[in-house]
Amino acid sequence: MKTTRNVVFCIACLCTPLLAQAPADHWKAVDAALGGRTGQMQPGDVYKYSMPRRDLKVTKDGTTVAPGLALGSWAAFKMMGNEAMVMGDLVLTEDEIEPVMLKLQQDGIEQTSIHNHLLGETPHIVYMHISGHGDPVKLATALNAALALTKTPAPAPASPASASAPTIELDTKAIEQSIGVAGKVSGGILQFSIPRAEKISDSGMDIPPAMGTATAINFQPTGGGKAAISGDFVLLKEEVNPVLRALRTHGIEVTAMHNHMLFDEPHLYFMHFWANADAVTLAQGLKTALDLTNSQRTRR
Repeated sequence: MKTTRNVVFCIACLCTPLLAQAPADHWKAVDAALGGRTGQMQPGDVYKYSMPRRDLKVTKDGTTVAPGLALGSWAAFKMMGNEAMVMGDLVLTEDEIEPVMLKLQQDGIEQTSIHNHLLGETPHIVYMHISGHGDPVKLATALNAALALTKTPAPAPASPASASAPTIELDTKAIEQSIGVAGKVSGGILQFSIPRAEKISDSGMDIPPAMGTATAINFQPTGGGKAAISGDFVLLKEEVNPVLRALRTHGIEVTAMHNHMLFDEPHLYFMHFWANADAVTLAQGLKTALDLTNSQRTRR
């Protein structure tokens, strides 16, 4: 099956120019098919949608989990020839899993993993990773039909652009200095995305970091300089246990470890984590773990 996919994508690549070079109104059709949501172009010609589960009221260890910390559904499209690949992660309640799975399967979008990212949260949340190939409008239509079976909120109205930088009750400079990379503040969360240094592919197609192959680290302020942290390290097999030991040594809980893709080369493991403590101290622990990976700007 893997060999067949590789042949199909190679032929498509040779015969048809990248549709990422097509007019912007092409993506408008995909926006419309996905229920009027608006994607954002990311590096690597990736067109990405964020669909935070603002409807969910999730708590863990007494902390209310913000959508941007660990409850963000997303879908990313990338063109190759006249076809698209879509990859993503849907945040679901337990009763949403089966109807969403069936609808996606009926419409040609596959599941590559179904699992937890957190532990002990209320209510229990499940994460469904997806992958599909084909016409981008048809893929978006199928995804929208599956989302309609959930309580995922409709797109929020666009807010006026602010001239000032978003603020957050954390010492962002100290955290960035500790981690060694710049972050960004979005939705009240300080977010970091650290790509791996290797070229990553799936079914013979290059997978840029914006399609979910970058280590993600999120900080949510919890008062007094503390933060709840969540995210996932993207690891090779030989990095798994060194990173796990580094996280645990620094008081960071490892909540899950699994695959997100099926045909990735090299094969990657995703290690999810959680802690709620002094934000700068946690950042120093996260940097220790990052230094054990082949990540850009953190390689030894």
